Amino acid sequence: MSSSIDAYLGIHTRALALESRRTELLANNLANADTPGFEARDIDFKAALNAAGTAATTQGVALRATQPGHVGVAAADPDAAGAGTQYRVPMAPALDGNTVDAQLEQAAFAENAVRYQASLTFINSKLRALMTAITGQ
Repeated sequence: MSSSIDAYLGIHTRALALESRRTELLANNLANADTPGFEARDIDFKAALNAAGTAATTQGVALRATQPGHVGVAAADPDAAGAGTQYRVPMAPALDGNTVDAQLEQAAFAENAVRYQASLTFINSKLRALMTAITGQ
């Protein structure tokens, strides 16, 4: 069940978690730029955030499988470690099978860092406003 503070902070807390996960994936890609056969991974941020937002608005509605072939609840969980993780399609794959483009990864890492900082700034301003309302100063 969602608390009132979660509702107050809005999508920013879920965005922060996704941005953190994306930072891990991009750092892993950069660390394995010279590993033969390594396949770069990334998160479709927009789709993952939409899934997280949808899950947050439908909390309290229980999912259940009525047939053995139905997808389990864990696969629909946007907070799962692998949620939204996809393999990146290389523009020019290396001969050794590595799909990491270091420049592309560095640009994505920098963009993600800016988004992460923006989410922190939004959360900080919301909490500061809440503290101002509580203390009256």
